[in-house]
Amino acid sequence: MSDQAVPDREPGRQALVLVSGSGRSGTSTVAGTLKKLGLAVPQPEIAPDETNPRGYFEPAWVVDFQKRTLADAEVKTNDARPDAASLVHPALVERRDELERWLRGQLDSDLAGRDVVVKDPRSFWLMPLWREVVDSVGLRLSSLTMLRHPAEVAGSRELHYLKGADEELRRAREVGNVAGWLNAVLIQEDLTRDMSRTFVPYADLISDWRAAASRIATQLQLPYDVPAPSQHHEVDDFIDANLRRSQRQWSDLDVPVALVDLAETTWQAMNALVSDPADAAALRDIDAAREGYAELHRQAAAIVQDDTAARVRQARRETRRKLNQKHRAQLAELGRGPGDTAHTARRAVRKALGRLRGPGG
Repeated sequence: MSDQAVPDREPGRQALVLVSGSGRSGTSTVAGTLKKLGLAVPQPEIAPDETNPRGYFEPAWVVDFQKRTLADAEVKTNDARPDAASLVHPALVERRDELERWLRGQLDSDLAGRDVVVKDPRSFWLMPLWREVVDSVGLRLSSLTMLRHPAEVAGSRELHYLKGADEELRRAREVGNVAGWLNAVLIQEDLTRDMSRTFVPYADLISDWRAAASRIATQLQLPYDVPAPSQHHEVDDFIDANLRRSQRQWSDLDVPVALVDLAETTWQAMNALVSDPADAAALRDIDAAREGYAELHRQAAAIVQDDTAARVRQARRETRRKLNQKHRAQLAELGRGPGDTAHTARRAVRKALGRLRGPGG
């Protein structure tokens, strides 16, 4: 065991388990398992669809709330920027009261006295806000992070989102998905390091859900009972080993070696946290990977600086061209209109055209 202190989990206090992890890593499967073992999901839930017919087990309000928060911060779920968490912080301050009102309302209804599971892959970005609000309403917060090998995540996202994409886009997204996986995992680990937490490999969950659920219950001090293998349970019908359709390896992807090395090191270290979420050696490896990724990202940004600047200039030129066309069409239309109002409007459009031709326009 690690020599780091394990947080006080206060087993007698109502729990809220926040499930997150990289997209396509089994968050729906683990949330559904916990619900079928007795935890409550705030209602209403996102409805199942053809891409996930077994269900998402996501509270609709939370998904909308967290989408809006990340959109305002201009941060993606699998954002690859090492400083992305700091970009989210201002939006968290503004939305504290909104989250607290929702959570108190839930606790005054069907969730009163019940342990709760809240699943959304975006949740880790808002972890500081969840920690503050959950504590303020008298619950104890735990984090559950789903783990899936980054090559499999990249392959699964490709199957799900990139059907029919050309080769250039496919390769770019492979690199982006691995970088996004790495950055998200590193940020999530950092934001949960001093709290009650558990890490669940997707392969473990679908191969032996009873063992995975028992470990979750022990590490998060949850009171549900896991049935013996001889006792059939509805989770047996819910989890299908064939859900793991993407089993790609690094050799199946076209990703830079430096990024592969960092991602694989992080993957191995994260798996060491499965049995001990405070494993000191694993945390040292993760810290080193975090520093290494920040430097790799800085170098990559420097390499593509000229290309990025050229694309920005091109986008500005295209915007000016479209606005120029729009204003000239407006001017032509106003040219047929009599009176002072039309004259004032024509002057405003001519000024707009002048600004487009001016420096930096």
